[in-house]
Amino acid sequence: MTNGDLLQRITANPEIFGGKPIIRGMRISVELILSLLAQGQTAEDILQDYPDLEPEDIRACLAFARAVIARDSLDAVQVAAR
Repeated sequence: MTNGDLLQRITANPEIFGGKPIIRGMRISVELILSLLAQGQTAEDILQDYPDLEPEDIRACLAFARAVIARDSLDAVQVAAR
């Protein structure tokens, strides 16, 4: 899966968490997943705690963070209109 494909898993909806990036429209934010990884949780731990997530969702969060830091295009991120 390319970074563009992964980024399509990231959405933003003004009605959910004030428009923060979330995973596939769920109420699980990219910020939460990155925070859990930074705290030392493994992807397997996160997937066990959040059974609706898929391994590609965690990779999508990392791809999103890399794109933000690199100032790459985030055009693949789906933003819902109000």
